[in-house]
Amino acid sequence: MVFANKEEVMRYVRDEKVEMISITNVDLAGRWKHMTLPASQLSEDLFKNGLGLSLASYPGYKSMEAGDGKAVPDPRTAHLDVFPKMKTLRMLCDLRENDGSQFARDPRFIARKAERYLEKSGLGQSLWLPELEFYIFNDVRFISEINRALYVIDAEEAYWNSDREEKPNLGYKIGYMKGSQNMLPQDHLHNIRELMVKRILDVGIPVRYHHHEGGSPGQVEIEMLFQPLLKTADSIMISKYIIKNTAFEHGKTATFMPKPFFGETGSGLHFHLYFTHGETSLFWDERGYAGLSDLALHFVAGVLEHSPALMAFTNPTTNSYKRFAPGLAAPANLSYSVANRSSAVRIPGYSMEPREQRIEYRIPDAASNPYLVLAAILMGGMDGIQKKMDPEKMGFGPFDLNLYELSGEAKGKIKQAPSSLEEALRALEDDHEFLLSEDVFEKEFIRAWIELKMKNDVYPLKQRPHPHEFTLYYDI
Repeated sequence: MVFANKEEVMRYVRDEKVEMISITNVDLAGRWKHMTLPASQLSEDLFKNGLGLSLASYPGYKSMEAGDGKAVPDPRTAHLDVFPKMKTLRMLCDLRENDGSQFARDPRFIARKAERYLEKSGLGQSLWLPELEFYIFNDVRFISEINRALYVIDAEEAYWNSDREEKPNLGYKIGYMKGSQNMLPQDHLHNIRELMVKRILDVGIPVRYHHHEGGSPGQVEIEMLFQPLLKTADSIMISKYIIKNTAFEHGKTATFMPKPFFGETGSGLHFHLYFTHGETSLFWDERGYAGLSDLALHFVAGVLEHSPALMAFTNPTTNSYKRFAPGLAAPANLSYSVANRSSAVRIPGYSMEPREQRIEYRIPDAASNPYLVLAAILMGGMDGIQKKMDPEKMGFGPFDLNLYELSGEAKGKIKQAPSSLEEALRALEDDHEFLLSEDVFEKEFIRAWIELKMKNDVYPLKQRPHPHEFTLYYDI
């Protein structure tokens, strides 16, 4: 079900007896907000002038004394929402000022500007394939108060439940970090994952495959297929909504929190990407390292050079940085290599051919706002292209070895990603000029983002005792 214009949407609503219209937009953090209208309110005027709303209630958007704005639905994003009881059509929106001009801090607008910037450069179209990793739990409890702080998580397939009285316990629990691509019946989540994928496909989002991931207590992955930048970001948002609500519908809970467990595998949002004109990848050159063209290598250099600043968007939570532990699949090494999952940029060894030659950027996680993430990554790579950056001369590799096994002086030569959100925000403060080209990002937006993340994420965690500190220090 794909709609080309508002006329098709209005005809569908009338012919299919749609009862409600969900008008949906995104806040800076990457959470959806929405309002629901009776279908009788759908009109030409709604598509032209939008629906008034308060942007002051969205942290980082507008101040209270000047908070009004508009949400204008994009008919090309219309799709049925199967979760409300009444027949509901959902449309994603662009945020506008009261005079109808684009709202500069709207993440969808920023993503659209990034796409236009690439188009204006004459370098073709960017295509993106995301790997959505997440956990599905049976129970989660958490609290953070002045006199107590705790979290308790349970997953029926987790190894710690191997001796639980389940009347009967049938076994088939998954061992510590041994969940990768397990089969039924050990994979307790296969059927619910199939339903998630079916619903994602039903709204027109292409899926490549799904499987259980490495984390024993319910980690799974759904991998999509290549789409243009804005469409990819929309698809991630819609898919996360479907995943969360399908889990909730079945008495489970899904989370995209990057590192819910100490010691277990974290969840990332890896992106495969390339530029194309027609049927051929512009990242392909059979004479280059791993079949990469100079264009691709310049792009890789730009992304790696700016990764410390990019991570303020790609890994925007304090929890994000707990995912980068030695030996795990999330690489803190700012390097590139073929088939090397210990490098931030991997060149997939199974797809080195002209049609889809690509790179994979393995740093991001899905606790991010995908519109900002994709726009920022593209701008970092474009800066590398414009300046003809050479990743080898800049010390980024290629390193065709397991970087986790390096030690001493050899390890010290590998540039490292930031180890905290605060460090990434400081990097963004020092390195953001590349984001400002063609006003894709605005300087005022960068300043507001840094202030918002410091205030809402960094400082609150700094000020709170951690439960493990009681284990370490209480008896001193």
